[in-house]
Amino acid sequence: MREHDIACATDDTLPEGAEKGCRVTATTAARALIHEIQADHGEIMFHQSGGCCDGSSPMCYPKAEFHLGSSDVRLGSVEGAEVWISGPQFQAWKHTQLILDVVPGRGGMFSLDNGREKRFLTRSRVLTNEEQEALAMP
Repeated sequence: MREHDIACATDDTLPEGAEKGCRVTATTAARALIHEIQADHGEIMFHQSGGCCDGSSPMCYPKAEFHLGSSDVRLGSVEGAEVWISGPQFQAWKHTQLILDVVPGRGGMFSLDNGREKRFLTRSRVLTNEEQEALAMP
């Protein structure tokens, strides 16, 4: 496998920096890019929608400039950046852990990773039954 091939994450092969037991986590590379963007823009947040094209990538925005929808679900935070997902996407992905990662390329047109020659990518891992029970939403 080449360095930037896309692969599924499993309990045995969590990417470097990713943690178990939470709905959202990040690789070491993603954490570094988050810090780089925070240094330039202050507080940021992510939104994972279910659209096509840019909408299927985790989009990074200045926290004060993104308006959440009434059905959006907060998955948690990574390095101080809240991570949200659209309600319909949460229903489809509620059994998985989202792992923010970084690959070469251009970010989404309105995402703060655009123009850095690297972009955020979401990987996923199926949560164990125990994790699903512990993370059950009310």
